[in-house]
Amino acid sequence: MTKDELITAVIKNCKDQELTKRLAADVVDATFDTISKAIKKEKRYSYPGFGTFTVRLRKARKGRNPQTGEEIKIKASKTVGFKPAPTLKNIL
Repeated sequence: MTKDELITAVIKNCKDQELTKRLAADVVDATFDTISKAIKKEKRYSYPGFGTFTVRLRKARKGRNPQTGEEIKIKASKTVGFKPAPTLKNIL
């Protein structure tokens, strides 16, 4: 699903039929921005019935350059993990 498809689906599922595409896009952008800030600040964000986003740490490791086969060091980094709620798992 693309961002445009998400915005169209939000408009379609909204009770207020006068919701404009631009306003719906602003709401979707603000929602993801707020979730991103919560994950950065609190290291997790949970939405009941959907799942939990958490910050996960990746250890430093060795890798290979696919073009030359040379061994390289990959630095430790942070990433976001997602654990779906049982409700979401049952829908799948």
